[in-house]
Amino acid sequence: MNHSGLRTTTMLLTFAVIIGITTCWNSAFAINRQGRLGIGLNQQLVNNLPAISIKLQKSNTMAFSALLALDSNEISGGFGAGLKGYRIIFEEPQLNFYLSLMAALVSQTTAGTKSNGFQADLTMGSEFHFAGLNSLGFSFEVGASINKIDSLVLQTAGYHFVTASIHFYL
Repeated sequence: MNHSGLRTTTMLLTFAVIIGITTCWNSAFAINRQGRLGIGLNQQLVNNLPAISIKLQKSNTMAFSALLALDSNEISGGFGAGLKGYRIIFEEPQLNFYLSLMAALVSQTTAGTKSNGFQADLTMGSEFHFAGLNSLGFSFEVGASINKIDSLVLQTAGYHFVTASIHFYL
């Protein structure tokens, strides 16, 4: 099996395990996320910089987040700043499914040459919480991304819970 096939198999197995675990939880009510502020990390930016993410659940159906990434290295640094909106389409006791739209300005320095651009992602994803650990939210997303640093690129996007986001909710 080649590297790509192994990665796909691993991602599908991870997805199946997560869905299996979440369907086994026996809780009568969904988590009340309204008004909660989450602080965490996100690595969805096309320049591969880890970003600080702040997410606010405005209502039962809407959430917003801001991303900020910075690397001041003059040879291989860059920055990224963006906003992301979430529309929750389905809720489970420890899990919600959503559509999201992200828009970001990005910059990347490669071998001392600085390039500026943008990124826009349209994804569908899920944020899940482990039972008894409702202050941590793990996300994964799939969708499409259009971005431009050196050239305009349209690509599929798949973010697992380490790159999509992990938030600690206050």
